Amino acid sequence: MITVDWHAVLLGFSFGLPVSALFFLGLAWGMGRALRSGRPGLWLMASSFCRMAILLGIGALVTAYASSNWAIAGYALAFFLARLIAVLWARIGKTPTTATQEGT
Repeated sequence: MITVDWHAVLLGFSFGLPVSALFFLGLAWGMGRALRSGRPGLWLMASSFCRMAILLGIGALVTAYASSNWAIAGYALAFFLARLIAVLWARIGKTPTTATQEGT
């Protein structure tokens, strides 16, 4: 029978939620900078590298501190929850574009 270390899961989740929110805020910031830049690839690469380094680095630290692999499960759960919220927020923020015919 598998024993779940709920303390480690909660620790990973509590660290994962703000770090994941920072990840997606960084994604939005990097995309905005890339769209306004003459060199979008540079912005996207730098943003991607920084976001992944922070996300994976803190995840490794939390897992090492908890001394349990269950911490990374909570951390990943927080990331997927933050991703779901970010995607829903992006879809709600979009206004549908409907073409209207002139002269009718």
